Parts: sequence; C-alpha cells; structure tokens
Amino acid sequence: MAGLVPPGTSSDASKPAHSKADEKTDYMNLPCPIPYEELHREALMSLKPETFEGLRFDFTKGLNQKFSLSHSVFMGPTEIPSQSAETIKIPTAHYEFGGEVFWAGQHRKSGIGYAARYETDKMVATGQVANTGIVALSYVQKVSDKVSLATDLMYNYMSRDVTASVGYDYILRQCRLRGKIDSNGCTTSYLEERLNMGLNFILSAEIDHRKKDYKFGFGLTVG
Repeated sequence: MAGLVPPGTSSDASKPAHSKADEKTDYMNLPCPIPYEELHREALMSLKPETFEGLRFDFTKGLNQKFSLSHSVFMGPTEIPSQSAETIKIPTAHYEFGGEVFWAGQHRKSGIGYAARYETDKMVATGQVANTGIVALSYVQKVSDKVSLATDLMYNYMSRDVTASVGYDYILRQCRLRGKIDSNGCTTSYLEERLNMGLNFILSAEIDHRKKDYKFGFGLTVG
C-alpha cells in the first residue's frame, strides 16, 4: 500500500531535526559592529530629532560618488543667555556652504569610555559610561516595521543631573513622524513628508513648559 515504509528503511520524518546548535559559527564572517559614535542611533531617531524654529531650506547635490555640495539657508530667532528665567530671542538669518577645518590642541584633555549593545529583531538595548561623568542607557522596542518606541536615561554622577525621556518613530507611506517627551517637561514633534523624489517638507515643534518656551519651524529639503 502507498504510504508504508518497508522494514529496515527510514523516512525523513523519523530523522532528528537539525538544530541551530549543531551549526558551527564562522568566526571569520561575523557581522561588523556599528561605530562607537552610532551606539544609540535607533534611540536618537525618536528622542533627538533635529528641531528648529523659523524657516529652513537645505539643498544637496552630488557631484560624484565621493563629493557633494550642500547649501543651507536659515531664518529664525537665536537664543541668547539671560539672567532671568525667560528665554531671550533675537531674529537672525544665516547661509551655510557642506566644508570644515579645525584644530583643538589647547585643552589637551583625554577621556575613556565603555559601551555595550544588544540587538535582536524586536529590540535594541545599549549602555554607555565615560570618565567624564556620563552614564547613558537606552532601549528601543520595534513594535513593527513602521513603528518603534524608545526610552533613555542620562545620568551625570558629577553634577547629579538625571534626565529621562520616551519617544516614538512612526513611518507612514509618504511621511515620517517622530516625537518625545522628557522629565523636564519638554515635548517635541518632528514631521518629514516626501512631496516628490528628492523633495521633503519638514514641520518642527517644541514646547518647554518649564521655561515657557515655544518653538515652531517649517522647511524644505532638496536632494
């Protein structure tokens, strides 16, 4: 009859399943870790959007695979130091043209830091400590391919300052919405909408209840 296995033979179903533990790790082809300065990159997407106040226009043009030109125009207020609790702002405008050269050899300070990162398909957890007094912890939960939730904790054991924040990153079909709220009462929202290929419209808003400071900005990014 069909479906019967003759004596002395074995079928594929009777064979033991091949587990991942039986596979040998190829240590010569391990994935390269991310750079140290990008340790918190997933958390920073939600918790540190590039908010601004006023009007911003950015234009970037690639010359070849190695060089590109970047133009930036900004019109908006600039905060200046004040002895009072209220923030003083003066109107300003500036234009920037993607070069920088600097040398900082006067202070001659050195430091050391350690970091750890654990990543899966659903979460990213990081920890960082440095002798400058900073302890930074962050956690990102990937709810789906389009939604991520993030939280972080910053502690300076020299000044005893502690700051915590929670945020989100929501990718829609034509736009990306990010926002956060921190323990100082500051709420931030950042919207980037794609109008066309290489053309993005930006909305930025920030409310600081403690300082009674409110910022709103909009802009365009080309290239």
